[in-house]
Amino acid sequence: MSGILDLLDSDLGKQIVSSVSDKTGINPSQASDVVSSSLPALLGAMQGNLLSGNGAEGLINAVTKGKHDGSILDNLSGFINGGDFNDGSKILGHLLGDKLGAVETGISEKTGVSSSIISQILPMLAPIIMGYLGKQSKSNGVSDGAGLGGILGSLLGGSSNDGSSLGGTLLTSALDQNNDGKLDVSDAISAVTKKKGGLGGLLGSLFGKK
Repeated sequence: MSGILDLLDSDLGKQIVSSVSDKTGINPSQASDVVSSSLPALLGAMQGNLLSGNGAEGLINAVTKGKHDGSILDNLSGFINGGDFNDGSKILGHLLGDKLGAVETGISEKTGVSSSIISQILPMLAPIIMGYLGKQSKSNGVSDGAGLGGILGSLLGGSSNDGSSLGGTLLTSALDQNNDGKLDVSDAISAVTKKKGGLGGLLGSLFGKK
């Protein structure tokens, strides 16, 4: 399974960036910055949600049995141009709760894109990521938390099949912001709210940005 950097550099990743740029009016470079900072934070929050057991069953069912079957990826521009992101807002509410504002502010400070634009982009990205996970789950025959944890762990740079450990890669080290050996929502928040370093800073350096 490819990691998130491969996803961001894939045709799908480029299509996401292009669609976000067209929809919001920010330039492609800014859109790339926002997407590259947002996706790991969302995936990290999902992983923390799964490992903590807080809403894990709902996440598993949504990805493996619900409407997030990957069909959204077949008409990405249609979804984004359609403008209905209520589902994305609900997903963000479940994942981040009252920490959503902190994530929006952190991404804004890191990318230079206004918080008002970030608040438009995150509800676009959440259903796309859920659809991507649904498609991966279907193609890999995943039906439980261990399997979903494996997919998330692989995307985030880990090597565990059960998602209980995310390995020792640079990306993983950046995700585990509080060094407690596991991912949780606080890690996702810290990763994007640090002005320097952290996950967003790591991704920025990998994409040649400072």
